Amino acid sequence: MSLKQISSFAAGQWVAPGAGARTIASAITGEPFATAGNDALDVQAMLAHARDVGGPALRRLTFHERAKMLKALAQALSERKQALYDLSFETGATQKDHLIDIDGGIGTMFVFASKGRREMPDGHVYLDGDVEQLSRNGTFLGQHVCTPLQGVAVHINAFNFPVWGMLEKLAPTLLAGVPAIVKPATNSCYVTELAVRIMLDSGILPDGALQLVSGGLGDMLDHLTCQDVVSFTGSADTAMKLRQNPVIVTNSVRFVAEQDSLNASILGPDAAPGTPEFDLFVKEVVREMTTKAGQKCTAIRRIIAPEAQVEALIAAISAKLAQTTIGDPRLDGTRMGALVSNGQKADVLAKASLIGQEAQRVFGDPDAFEVVGADAEKGAFVPPMLFYCADPDAARHVHDTEAFGPVSTIMGYRDLDHAIALANRGQGSLVTSLITHDPEVARQVVMGAAAFNGRIYINDRDSMQESTGHGSPLPHMVHGGPGRAGGGEEMGGVRGVKHYMQRTALQGSPRMLATIGRKWIPGAPEIQGPAHPFTRKFTELQIGETLHTAPRTITLDDIEHFAHFTGDTFYAHMNEDAAARNPFFPGRVAHGYLLLSFAAGLFVEPNEGPVLANTGLDGLRFMKPVVAGDSIKVRLTVKQKTRRTDEYGEMRWHVTLTNQDDEKVAEYELLTMNAY
Repeated sequence: MSLKQISSFAAGQWVAPGAGARTIASAITGEPFATAGNDALDVQAMLAHARDVGGPALRRLTFHERAKMLKALAQALSERKQALYDLSFETGATQKDHLIDIDGGIGTMFVFASKGRREMPDGHVYLDGDVEQLSRNGTFLGQHVCTPLQGVAVHINAFNFPVWGMLEKLAPTLLAGVPAIVKPATNSCYVTELAVRIMLDSGILPDGALQLVSGGLGDMLDHLTCQDVVSFTGSADTAMKLRQNPVIVTNSVRFVAEQDSLNASILGPDAAPGTPEFDLFVKEVVREMTTKAGQKCTAIRRIIAPEAQVEALIAAISAKLAQTTIGDPRLDGTRMGALVSNGQKADVLAKASLIGQEAQRVFGDPDAFEVVGADAEKGAFVPPMLFYCADPDAARHVHDTEAFGPVSTIMGYRDLDHAIALANRGQGSLVTSLITHDPEVARQVVMGAAAFNGRIYINDRDSMQESTGHGSPLPHMVHGGPGRAGGGEEMGGVRGVKHYMQRTALQGSPRMLATIGRKWIPGAPEIQGPAHPFTRKFTELQIGETLHTAPRTITLDDIEHFAHFTGDTFYAHMNEDAAARNPFFPGRVAHGYLLLSFAAGLFVEPNEGPVLANTGLDGLRFMKPVVAGDSIKVRLTVKQKTRRTDEYGEMRWHVTLTNQDDEKVAEYELLTMNAY
């Protein structure tokens, strides 16, 4: 049988395997399956192609245009999922595993596409935080901005998630406007190569935005600059070697690492046998041990339970594990497939043996287990193995050795402080989970363990039906962890995008900052439009276009009528003596919402026009009370414009209410949808 030729995509060309190519075996049969790698790749040409072609093309697009691009890529991958499923079986993954890797990766790309459209501007500069006033009169301001790095992101991914591992890095990178060179682990690079082919064949990506190295990187890291990023997932040993590259150190190349993690799961002291939490805990542990054959960076490696519950927990977990069918992942009845390779199998067994020096194996015998539809000796199969450590305080290997497979160790704790101390012995984890119905237990664990974890997952009977699971990093939330886990962060919504951008502090006048950020700032020039702004379409309005209204006097009858009409008869509006005793008011004052209503009456154009809907109000502040006899007037300014569809866009208006002395009474931002 001829071997699959797994190519690289370099500087716009597919490059077949060549000198230095490596043979890849099927995880199921152990037979040679594919070959990948080419030592002759011109890595400097790849870097130049990304920096000189891909980067400028991406930076010409706005955040929203890049977000639309991500959505289109996710749709293209969705249409070819079955081909990815069929190929991915060779990695030893089951159909349920595919849903995590392939569907999970595509879903992550969809989420970043959505966040790009909803949370980032339809422009090229991301405003990071509010404007800082640096001068008394507001003529000199500060604003933090983020702009795309002008280099390339080199993504070095692990073998266990050949699709999700690529897409969870690629989505925020492309959204930031930075081209990527993807280097998957060779053992499963054939799945990544197919996903890359699907994306490139779609014609959605600009030239140079995405390249692929199937095999080794050669000396690529020796040619990086301060504008480049290395994002790595893999072992702590490999991460250490890469971090110490002299070029990475000298040029302060950003290095984002997600590596080995001795994740823990804590059973709360309230979660005794018979409670929903106890059953949930057993389910979570078994799922994390067997999904992807335990080859997950977030899998539960240490099971921490009250000493009184250890025996019952061992029995319950063992009973569930005994129902796990191990075998050919293509068979419908298979619950757990193979490890990715026989080399990985040897590593897992060696690490399990090391853990066995401090713990007793209470379930799973690697020398005697059944495999359905495949040969246990030829394929990379191992059974789930559960260990019990009777003295976790004295143990070392259970807290620093990760067997990257279906291996987990249970240990008992005396009290909650002891449980927290054991969890923290991992010296930095991607995730610790806690199963408890007691919120005070949850608070204590968070206060004690959060500093050692990138994520703390809390679950109980209230959230169990909708929770996503201990081992599921979500694109909305940060994925990473301190210490042993690598000290890096990925995903986390827009936080992940900013890893591929430079934050810069800008200082200047309101006019300068408003022009750079495409967002009007008080003090920036106001533009007088040719007509009432509510009569003008989205495309016609200019940022800074301003309407000043005539004043309106507030009367006591207005206050009385509003109070009785709405039912808001709060004493500050109705009782002169009581209001005067309030240190914030000079006497009876107008309702704040009365002022907003009158403001709308002052600036609204009542006739049918391009304003389709009022969709919100942000940042409302009342600065000065208004009493009967005072007057108010309004300044309405176009602050920001955001395209939403081909038919309408979102307008953000800056609204300021002032009194007869030109003192600010109230300020807020009004959101409307306006037709094109």
